[in-house]
Amino acid sequence: MRLEVVLPNGETKLKEYEDALTPEELIEEYKDEIEHQVVSCRIKNRDARLDEVIDEDCVVELKDMTNPYGNMAYQASLTLLYLKAISDVLGPEVKTTIANSLSRGLFTRIHTSGLTDEVAEAIQKRMEELVEEDTPIKEKVTPREETLEYLEKRQKNTDEYKLFSTASDLDHAFLATIDDTSSLFYVHTVPSARYLKLFEVRRYRNGMLLRFPHTSNVDVVPEYVEQKKMYEAFSEETHWENLMGVTTVGELNEKVLSNELKELIMLSEALHEKKIAEIAEEIKNAGKRIILIAGPSSSGKTTFAKRLIIQLRVAGLKPLYLGTDDYFIDRENMPVDEEGNMDFEALSAVDVKLFTEQMNDLLAGKKVDIPEFNFLEGRKEFGKRITSIDNSQPIVIEGIHGLNPELTLGISDEEKFKIYISPLTQINIDMHHRIPTTDARMLRRLVRDYRTRGRDARQTISDWPSVRKGEEVYIFPYNSEADVFFNSQCLYELAVLKKHAQPLLKEIGKDEPEYPEAQRMSKFLDFFVSIEDDSIIANNSIIREFIGGSIIV
Repeated sequence: MRLEVVLPNGETKLKEYEDALTPEELIEEYKDEIEHQVVSCRIKNRDARLDEVIDEDCVVELKDMTNPYGNMAYQASLTLLYLKAISDVLGPEVKTTIANSLSRGLFTRIHTSGLTDEVAEAIQKRMEELVEEDTPIKEKVTPREETLEYLEKRQKNTDEYKLFSTASDLDHAFLATIDDTSSLFYVHTVPSARYLKLFEVRRYRNGMLLRFPHTSNVDVVPEYVEQKKMYEAFSEETHWENLMGVTTVGELNEKVLSNELKELIMLSEALHEKKIAEIAEEIKNAGKRIILIAGPSSSGKTTFAKRLIIQLRVAGLKPLYLGTDDYFIDRENMPVDEEGNMDFEALSAVDVKLFTEQMNDLLAGKKVDIPEFNFLEGRKEFGKRITSIDNSQPIVIEGIHGLNPELTLGISDEEKFKIYISPLTQINIDMHHRIPTTDARMLRRLVRDYRTRGRDARQTISDWPSVRKGEEVYIFPYNSEADVFFNSQCLYELAVLKKHAQPLLKEIGKDEPEYPEAQRMSKFLDFFVSIEDDSIIANNSIIREFIGGSIIV
């Protein structure tokens, strides 16, 4: 048997083997050449478990937590270990909800009273014991009908049962078990708790944080940083979902299949409009004149900014709209990234000096020749937008560096109001599975790039790691600077994106390197009942920025 083994660093090893073996054995063989803990693998370009038997010629790729699937496999396995420890410490009858991402981890709610720091310590200790004991994690593939039978025997009215009984495209799950604790998962788990050495359990507010390494440094649990405003934004979204009667995908699917969908969409849009109006009133009452809007890719910044301008006008103000893209330095001076490509996402790509001078001149009532950046020519053009504002007019500025203090260092802090925008996806697949905000944004971008730029899904998936890397450097470190968080998620949006995104994902061939990620995203969309008729979505909705039909962008 001839194997081509691809190590996590991309190095390839070719070797003949007489007997069948598992990826775990390959990890042991090449352990001196592997930098980080391997947690997942691909066999013949298919995501697989580390104890799967290999008995024929093929390519085996070993993946650590820097790989998206590997990261999800680690989180899924760690979640099972966490549930087992909670059962051992607090009793098997205690239920736990994995709510959302927070502070480089997962915010969880344990549905019992008396949660203390001591309880968190006891859960952590029990998890560490299970890791030390090398406790096996077993896994069984359960086809759709078998999964439904399993769920019916447990309790019919569960989140998982609602999901499988409504999502007809969902054809299987993985039933993972550690000792006496079992849960359904949708990615492979690791074969043993010994793979799960890095984690932290910390009490926070009315729940617990389960923290683990970030993809930027997979060898340590990052330093704890409280994200108070992020927590508040997620809490507000939970309140909205309770108002709409939808907290899980199964409940959303039931709405789509019933005659309640139109009301759900209208209510979701009304809550967005209400929040934007509240932000406009806050800006007016605070007398702020430099309104800075920032957020990661595909967060809906443009639609939000223009809807905010409308609400500011309703409040009696006359805002001026600007984008920091028009302040790019000329192409010949553009900084380059480590691969030698022009780095439009670096702050040094922006003419900060000119930006600061013109903002201060506008605040002082002076006339300013605002540039427009010509992307074809690669330079700023002047003379097209000469303007001034009076002392009551705010300036609404959209750009990825809006919350970076260095962009506005020369502008008085008294004038600034900072807004962070992102689709903070709070709806869960089920009690133990959140929807990653990153996945929701990538699907938005995939649909928009195909529609507006003619870019296929393969290109979007290929570029996504670079986009994410830029966000980690230029956007996420500054979200704590925000005065307000705006959650741009439309509760129903993934059911809408399904019909647009899934056909594009399925066009990616099996031999393409982007195929496994396309398969993962396509299977993720299988959770949702598709909203085929999107004519009922308002033409100023944030989701229109991506699927088309917007009257704003």
